[in-house]
Amino acid sequence: MFPDKMKVLLILSQDALDRARVFAGKATISLKLPVSLQIVLRALIEEGLKRSDNPALLANIESQAKAARHARSVARQTRASDGGGPNRPIGTRHRPGGRAPARRRR
Repeated sequence: MFPDKMKVLLILSQDALDRARVFAGKATISLKLPVSLQIVLRALIEEGLKRSDNPALLANIESQAKAARHARSVARQTRASDGGGPNRPIGTRHRPGGRAPARRRR
């Protein structure tokens, strides 16, 4: 079906997930075919990407980007105030001997 498919993890608000489930239910009834949440989300992403010049889409992207930036900032401040060590990205580990892992070259 999708020979070049990739796996992606999406984190959605409960409200967005509920609306997508409702949409899947309505689509199932109107099409008389089983429509999964995955199908709905895939279609919404594809259609949204086709409308890249839509001001509402750009405004939504901006608000989500600002929220993510704020959350990262708060996490950094919390980690620094808790004595969490050096200000490094989450998920990186130090090697034995105190050295940070080497970065991959592109």
